[in-house]
Amino acid sequence: MHHHLELGAAFWGEERLRQLIGAYLDYQRSLITRKAYLRHYPPALMIEPTNICNLHCPLCPSGNATLTRPRGMMPLSLFQHVLDQVYSKIGMLILWNQGESFLNPEFISMIRYAATKGLYTMASTNASLPLDLEAIINSGLNKLIFSLDGITPESYNKYRVGGDFELVMSNLQALVDLKKSMGAAKPYIVWQFIVMRHNEYEIPRLKTLAKQLRVDKLELKTAQIYTAEDLHYLPAKHKYSRYRKEGDSFELKTRLLNRCRRLWTQPVVAWNGELCICCYDKDLKYQIGSLYQESFEALWFGKKMQSMRQRVLENRASIPICRNCGEGIVQKIR
Repeated sequence: MHHHLELGAAFWGEERLRQLIGAYLDYQRSLITRKAYLRHYPPALMIEPTNICNLHCPLCPSGNATLTRPRGMMPLSLFQHVLDQVYSKIGMLILWNQGESFLNPEFISMIRYAATKGLYTMASTNASLPLDLEAIINSGLNKLIFSLDGITPESYNKYRVGGDFELVMSNLQALVDLKKSMGAAKPYIVWQFIVMRHNEYEIPRLKTLAKQLRVDKLELKTAQIYTAEDLHYLPAKHKYSRYRKEGDSFELKTRLLNRCRRLWTQPVVAWNGELCICCYDKDLKYQIGSLYQESFEALWFGKKMQSMRQRVLENRASIPICRNCGEGIVQKIR
């Protein structure tokens, strides 16, 4: 339960708590009146340290090279510039988007900077690269997700193309062990496993292995697909899928409602300083503006974000990226 306390503590300050409750109430008011209303900062901010990755996962726009925007690394100076504007009001920082965050040589410094501001920090990694585990523990990082979808090299390599299964497992095992030997309470270690046709049979053994490794949590996640060619990745067991499929067509199991919490609670800053509406706009189709040119406040409360919020309240299905979005659907499998 320790990490829930840490998350709570990040919002315990008067100003952050006021913003959190305010954003929630603004969202409820918008749903009732069908008019986009927002006077508060989001409780969480997603920052993309990089959109470069060392793997080539077939369902990932970064890995399969369908991502068309420029690639690069966020400089520490930009990260600090953004954080300085928002840390008194925002409590949670999600430190990934379309890339492997630990490829950014300044990533640990970013986590340390966020930790000094009392922010709850989360990172995610494919762990298929050398990691300075001691630096990670000492950085103050609250939660680290290991993306690892297979318990044998064979099943792992089917999706994590270019990855090194043994290296990932040894990083995971070593972090659990080092945390214990250092007597460290964090980071909270999550093993995230995307369930697909080729690995769903491993789930019973996966649960045993996760217990043996003593990770803090095992999370099973549904896969996101983009085209009919991706259908063969969907698990045979219906409960492991977020889609209904008929022949060559597929749609999300849930009805698309004219709402989206993310536009009120969780924007994204891309590596180059662009504010994005959300993490589903993987290619920055909806340009809001650059944090090099304008303040976070000006962009967050500005006309472009407001018109996107209004559009979602009126006709979310008219926005292509929203039609394949996980908002309001269960991505985590119980």
